[in-house]
Amino acid sequence: MAVLPELLRRQAAVDPSRVALQGPEAAFSYARMMQSAQALADQLNQLGVRRVGLCGDNSPAWILADLACLLADIVCVPVPVFFSPSQTAHLIERAGLDCLLSSEKCPDSEHLGHGVWFRHLPVSAANAWMPERTAKITFTSGSTGTPKGVCLSAEQMTATTLALKERLADVELTEHLCILPLATLLENIAGVYLPLLMGGTVTVAPLQSLGMTGSSGLDLGRLVEGINQYRPQSLILVPELAMALVSAAEGGQLNRARFRFLAVGGGRVSSELLTRGCAAGLPLFEGYGLSECSSVVALNVPGQESAGTVGKPLSHVDVRVDDDGHILVRGNTHLGYLGDEPEGDEWLDTGDLGALDPAGFLSVNGRAKNLLITGFGRNISPEWLESELIQAVGARQAVVFGDGDPHPSALLVVQDGRSPDELRSALAAINASLPDYARLGAVYIRRQPLTQATGHMTGNGRPVRQKIQADLPTLMAGAFPIFMNLSATSSAHPNTPGDTVMTFFDRLQSETAEARAHVTGAPVIEAIREGRFDLTGYTWFLTQAYHHVKHTVPLMMACGSRLPERLEFVRKALVEYIEEEYGHHEWILNDLEACGEDKEAIRNGTPDTSIELMVAYLYDRIQRGNPAAFFGMVQVLEGTSIELATPLGEAIQKQLGLPDAAFSYLYSHGALDQEHFEFFRNLMNEITDPDDQQAIIEAARMVYRLYGDMLHSIPLPVGRKESRHEAA
Repeated sequence: MAVLPELLRRQAAVDPSRVALQGPEAAFSYARMMQSAQALADQLNQLGVRRVGLCGDNSPAWILADLACLLADIVCVPVPVFFSPSQTAHLIERAGLDCLLSSEKCPDSEHLGHGVWFRHLPVSAANAWMPERTAKITFTSGSTGTPKGVCLSAEQMTATTLALKERLADVELTEHLCILPLATLLENIAGVYLPLLMGGTVTVAPLQSLGMTGSSGLDLGRLVEGINQYRPQSLILVPELAMALVSAAEGGQLNRARFRFLAVGGGRVSSELLTRGCAAGLPLFEGYGLSECSSVVALNVPGQESAGTVGKPLSHVDVRVDDDGHILVRGNTHLGYLGDEPEGDEWLDTGDLGALDPAGFLSVNGRAKNLLITGFGRNISPEWLESELIQAVGARQAVVFGDGDPHPSALLVVQDGRSPDELRSALAAINASLPDYARLGAVYIRRQPLTQATGHMTGNGRPVRQKIQADLPTLMAGAFPIFMNLSATSSAHPNTPGDTVMTFFDRLQSETAEARAHVTGAPVIEAIREGRFDLTGYTWFLTQAYHHVKHTVPLMMACGSRLPERLEFVRKALVEYIEEEYGHHEWILNDLEACGEDKEAIRNGTPDTSIELMVAYLYDRIQRGNPAAFFGMVQVLEGTSIELATPLGEAIQKQLGLPDAAFSYLYSHGALDQEHFEFFRNLMNEITDPDDQQAIIEAARMVYRLYGDMLHSIPLPVGRKESRHEAA
């Protein structure tokens, strides 16, 4: 089989004058590209280098240097721009690099021409064993602080590229824009080698000019502006970028007329996102792969696609699923890991769980181990970050979570009395020392430890992750949130040009944290946990709940009628809310009747002043202000009901001896609001107008105050006494 260098020469001979590489300031025809790459290859051979580190931002020079290594039969080791200094040093030492090539001038470097700079490195005696035929070593983002190098041959990279070309034979793709770092193997193979072998044009521009900073920073406005400027036919996206572009397309900002194929991979992709993308006119197609298989293993394409799957395996590999549900791959697996003798197994266990349907489509259902994959496709070992947190912060327990989120989050148990502000500075220091993809977006501080009795910890003190994940909304609601300023952390990091943008939902959480403390600090919550709660307090709470819940649907209708056309997607969401919320106030009356109360008297009664003011405030904001303010109430009530519903509802029932019929509202909302809150999070992240955002924040602060006043007013027994047991 002819390998990439020969195939590229053949393609250049077919149409030598066609543009192969397009940069912001210069273009290279196929003929000039191959001539420039060969000239660089000759210089590298004269210099006697054998292992080269390839650095720098996306540019034609980066691609020319990469092609030169292929032509010169030199091992190329791309250095991710988002690696921390310690990770970069580890890569250089581990790979035993002779030199660094860069698309940017750096100290002690010399210009080789064609925009490529060369810098010698001191000889290292610590270089690791490398398999024969290694052409490229791709270092993943690393599940720990010391990532592993995957060794690949030119034949393996060629096989993947040709299999992709075969799968996409019926899709005419002539213009591709690289928006992932070129050091990412997926963009390197599917975004450079593939378009070149298809006779297309590869457009590259500095990532910051496209709104990309580090590995996880995104300025959506700049990204959309860049895509609209270059008008590509194809893009490679990680889930977080796909979500951003879907939102932009739905809002009418993205020019999608020339798109023919948008590949999505590198992490978990929700079927809802793909459906929304299709409705917005984006040709999104999910795929699956891993570095150990030279990137892509399976891919959906037009005419060969199946919803909920990652497509059929490509022709160059065999895929099967073993009895334990593990996805195994054979046929184009890596030569080995740098420094480790190859295991020699015929089938590679990917570490993923999945299934193959009768038609041959592969679905991926999760990780076999605890590895997290962020929305930007970066691998993180939670154990690594947990150990860092426990050691650096002095926490008793730490549990990291956030699979599929832009940044990981953590539950932290701290019992030494330090304030959130004191902890914030320690957490900021940890974030500054971490590679940007591993920085924590939010930390939830708990004072009570996770225990074996609740099922959250094993006997030897390890977290039971499945149970913790299932209970996460409740655990988060009972904690104090610290939302980290990732923009400040990113700009302070030497390897991260630019800022990381906080989502609106995270900003909403952060800017209402102080107001939220008025709710979480209500005496009733601690009283319930201590067994100091009686029937009078419970029926008083339900009565107030009835008097505000009966206004939920009318408020939603009023909000929907006042929303401008630009917020049509919000009006659609309100329709779903209304369908689910209708009639819930009657559930509360039934619960009160089961407690022995006269529900008709309560129906015709009046609420506490705090609830009267809260409802009146919301109607006023909808009618005289910005109707989006309604969602400030949703932020408060759904988040608070998660906290009150499941953990406190069970405690109340146990203390009072009431039947299940007295808890239909609380128990149903424990499950409902956990789902609603995730829906609410996604909806808030789609609201981009600053005035709408500020109206929601201000309303949330006011509702936290008024709803908190109601909770503070719940009558409590004096001192600790035996709970009353009332017959229903």
